[in-house]
Amino acid sequence: MSEHVQTFTEATFQEVIGAASTPVVVDFWAVWCTPCKMIAPILDEIASENPDKLLVGKVNVDENPTLARDFDVMSIPTILVFEDGLVKHRIVGARGKPQMLEELAEFL
Repeated sequence: MSEHVQTFTEATFQEVIGAASTPVVVDFWAVWCTPCKMIAPILDEIASENPDKLLVGKVNVDENPTLARDFDVMSIPTILVFEDGLVKHRIVGARGKPQMLEELAEFL
């Protein structure tokens, strides 16, 4: 994980989401999830290329099951985009970088 991607936990999640001045892209993932491993470097790149436009973070669903349940994360990877504290967009499943950028275009 790069310096541009934060780790969110049940203890920090609401505070970070509520205080963010930019959209927050949250990757719900797990260590054992191969598609999650595939998109991690893509999200790192997007975070490093857009530090003033997006905040990117990750939530390990095995370590933070309440967050996964609260946001109806049924399969991983699931990426939620929060704006003004609310979920504005949901991406389920792995995507290549061009598709991920297309999905996030309205927030960039």
